[in-house]
Order: sequence, then structure tokens, then C-alpha cells
Amino acid sequence: MSREPATQGMAPGRRRQMEVYVTGAGGARPAVPVKPAALEARAARVLSAEAAAYIIGGAGSELTVQANRSAFDRRRLVPRVLRDVASRDLSARLFGRTHPAPVLLAPIGVLEMARRDGDLLVARAAAAENVAVIFSNQASAPMEACAAAMGQAPRWFQLYWSSDDDYVRSVVGRAEKAGCEALVLTLDTTLLGWRPRDLDLGYLPFLRGLGLGQYLSDPVFRAKIPAVPPDTGIRPRGLSLVSTAMSLMRKGREFGLSMGEMRAAVAHFTATYSRPDLNWSDVERLRGMTRLPIVLKGIRHAEDARLARQHGADAVIVSNHGGRQVDGEPGTLDLLEGVVAAAGDMPVILDSGVRSGADVAKALALGARAVLIGRPYVYGLAIAGEVGVREVIRNIVAEFDLTLALCGLTRAADLDRSCLVE
Repeated sequence: MSREPATQGMAPGRRRQMEVYVTGAGGARPAVPVKPAALEARAARVLSAEAAAYIIGGAGSELTVQANRSAFDRRRLVPRVLRDVASRDLSARLFGRTHPAPVLLAPIGVLEMARRDGDLLVARAAAAENVAVIFSNQASAPMEACAAAMGQAPRWFQLYWSSDDDYVRSVVGRAEKAGCEALVLTLDTTLLGWRPRDLDLGYLPFLRGLGLGQYLSDPVFRAKIPAVPPDTGIRPRGLSLVSTAMSLMRKGREFGLSMGEMRAAVAHFTATYSRPDLNWSDVERLRGMTRLPIVLKGIRHAEDARLARQHGADAVIVSNHGGRQVDGEPGTLDLLEGVVAAAGDMPVILDSGVRSGADVAKALALGARAVLIGRPYVYGLAIAGEVGVREVIRNIVAEFDLTLALCGLTRAADLDRSCLVE
């Protein structure tokens, strides 16, 4: 007989509280810490040094990482009282789908650094919680495998525009067939940012064959792998050579490639990954490749939001890649209102620095239609796998539900500038 608390029909906030408190009365505790700082600290302890540096770290002195959080901290919610908030509507509508809460899971690459089969675990968790996930271009598992694990649950696909247009067309077509409902073209990573934590360890996961699931499963990419890898002149030594070889062997077995083919595949990826010459005309070219809505991720300047609208984008994501690309940027929340004003009726989604349900409320109050959750769900994944991801999602949605009610509002859509002070 089930001993789970009877929470069916409850709003998310009350339901999550009861799950925790009732099971807690029997001696159980949540699988992951609820407080954001404790969540990150626990994850840092269970991750390898390389994984912690890659996932937690940012660009330069990590001033942008700090700015993302400071932008939320400076703003305060102003609750109203004596309003009937017994029933609440948290929903957000994007591209014809009504999402039960204004929260999506951001695309994050190389999830295998946090947990083996991380992409599949996240896909299953998102589907179970009815939250959309954006498949990463740098996923460790093919999008088709993740889509199969999700059933009819919503998913989008993130595109890094390779210098090989044939591969771009192929992966876009695969995203359509896999049931993705939008393409998220990431604009702020045409070059890799300066990341001291990774540089100090001399570690880039892609050179070890990690995070290449979309490429190694793509027929166009595989057909172009050279028979002999080009000589880069770089010679790993000692333990680095051994660990790289072992990693390449494991990934080769997974995708049916020999060690030599894996070395060549990594070299081919390195040669074709980056597109520093990406420009606005490419957005129009992408429109000719797909019937899916196009979302531009990495918009910070209001003028770029206007250009996005002019060039046929369907939505924009205000993002600085979680502070991982340019050191010394403003927090995305500080830039949100300007982008929203320039975007007109185009939906604007906020990314970077969101850690709690209260953060979600602040972003919506400044004009975001929805937010992306990034690092927190990866921390949950590292600590407790699929269960950890589900708990992180539940905690953020629950806090948002309670915050909305305690601010005297019944609809997420009713949050506006009047709910905040600085």
C-alpha cells in the first residue's frame, strides 16, 4: 500500500511542501538540498574537479556570474494582502503550447560529466514533471534517444551553427523528426570564452570525445570524418594521454567507431564547430531550412532584439551563457526590460542566474514570458540522478506558486513592474 502523501489536486506549492513534510515525519529527507547555495555546494563535492570547473565556472574573474545573481538580489517583491488567491494559474503559452509553469530546462552540454546517461535522465525527469527541455547541441546522447524517453512531452533543440552547412541542415532535419517544437540558435558561443577554471586544469571535454553525441550519431558528420586525423602538433603526455585514450575508446564503443576514427572525429569537430562569421543573414537562411519557430539565444542589447524581429525570429532569449562567455557583462535581469520593449509582441525568455521560484517571479514582473533553469538541475543530476532533477524542478515551481500567491496574485501573467522595488 502506498505511503506517499495524498497530494493529488493540490497546487504545486502546497503539494511539494506536503511531500517533504509528510515523508519527513517518517524520517525521510529530500534527495537534494532545497537552498540554492547548499545545492551548488553539495554538487561541487560529488563532481570531479574537471566537471565542477566546467559546470560551475564562468568566464574571466566570473564577474558576470556574480552580476547575474546581483541583478536578482537588488530587486525586491512587494506583496499585496487580503486578496483571494485560493486558485492560481502559473501557465505560460509559447508557440501554441500552454506550459503549466513558465519554466523550461536550458540546453546544457556534456551532462555525462555530472552523471552517466545524464541526457536521458534529464529528458525523463522533464517529461515526468511536464516541463519542456531544450536538447543541447553538445549533448552526450543523440536527440532521438532522448525524444524516445519523453513520449509526447515538449522539447526544443539548441543549434550551434557549424561551419559545415550540410551538418546544420542534417541536424535541423533530425530535430524536426524528433518532435522538437522550436529551434534555439545560440549566438554567443561562436568562439569559446576565456574560462580560467578549465584552463588551469588544461581540460576541454570535447577533445576527449565527450559531448559529441549529436555529431557522432549524424550521418552527414560521420561521412565527412577524415580517414586520417590531421596532425595538430599537440601531444598529450603522461596521465593526460592515458585518460584521453580511455575516454576516446569508451565513446568509440558507444558509437561504433574505432580509436583512430574517434581521433579523426574529434579533429573534424574541432575544425568545423565554430562559426565566427555568423551574421543576421544566416537567421534568414535558417528560416529556409526549417518550418519550426526560431528562437535566438544570447540577445542582450535592445537593438539586437529589434534586428531579431526584423530578420524573422519568433522569440528571443536574454542570456549571457550563465556568465561563461564574456567577463564583466551586466546581469541579464538588468537588460531584460530594454529587450522586452524592443521585441514588441515577440516572446522574451530570460536565462542566466535563475535559482529560485522568487527569481522566476521577478523575471516575469520585468516582462519575461518564461525563464530557463540551467545549473540547478545539473546540480540535482549530479547529486541524485533523475530524482534530483525532478526535485529541483518541483522546488522551483513550488516556490514560484507560493510566491505568486503570497504576493496577492492568482495568475503568472499578472506579474508586472508594480510588483517590484529596487
